[in-house]
Amino acid sequence: MIFTSIILALIAMLGNGEYFLGSSMLSRPLVMCTLTGLALGNVRQGIIIGASLELAFVGSFSIGASIPPEIISGSVLGTAFAIGQHNSTAVALTLGIPIASLVLIVKNLCFIFILPYFVHKADAYAAQGDGKKMGRMNLLGGFLAVNLPIGLVVGLSYLFGSSAVKALLAVIPAFIIKGLQVATGLLPAFGFAMLMKIMINKNNATFFILGFAIAVYMKVPVTGVAILGACLALILTGYSSFHGKKVVTQTSNDDNAAAKEDIDYEDEEF
Repeated sequence: MIFTSIILALIAMLGNGEYFLGSSMLSRPLVMCTLTGLALGNVRQGIIIGASLELAFVGSFSIGASIPPEIISGSVLGTAFAIGQHNSTAVALTLGIPIASLVLIVKNLCFIFILPYFVHKADAYAAQGDGKKMGRMNLLGGFLAVNLPIGLVVGLSYLFGSSAVKALLAVIPAFIIKGLQVATGLLPAFGFAMLMKIMINKNNATFFILGFAIAVYMKVPVTGVAILGACLALILTGYSSFHGKKVVTQTSNDDNAAAKEDIDYEDEEF
């Protein structure tokens, strides 16, 4: 149990360290749940839970001051508890979403009480022109204010919370579990609605309607609709690029022709 808790804590810390390699998307539920399933010896269930959580959190991105739930801890702990207690994806989603919201509070507290110290130290080193120490403060601030606390929360929660979660799941009636399974089917729609709220506008609404019509009335699978959408995007983008270059060239030629017509070389003095 202790070894598993340490492994899960390291998985959560890996997810929080994704920006060391750029925006690598290591923190997404599909990656975190798959690694958790691998650690617990059930990769297949981890992938299934990860795909379901990915749909639920598909629109959860940090935009400006809006911080989404802490999906790393929700993904790791939700998957770990569900696999450990041999329960369904519905239970993983039911546990993962509240966990993500609660751990967000811990994350914000770390941002308020721990991170500012390193930020002020980095400002002081920047004023002194000491780039090495400023970079060191950035690394230490990210590790001690975000990475390590989330790892500790995940590891300790799994170590001390497994028995509590097992007792809680044992007293949940069957009809509630059934209701959770129904709710699980609605979560992907909610996730896509969050994503569309950010993306959709009058310029691309037609493509959303077209995709919906193809999927519903022509019974084309989602993969087929995605392939069709990618082909349309490439065709339209390529055509626009080519057309734009053609217009610029044509305009340039027209300008040169107009300039030649305006100049009367016989009357000009060189």
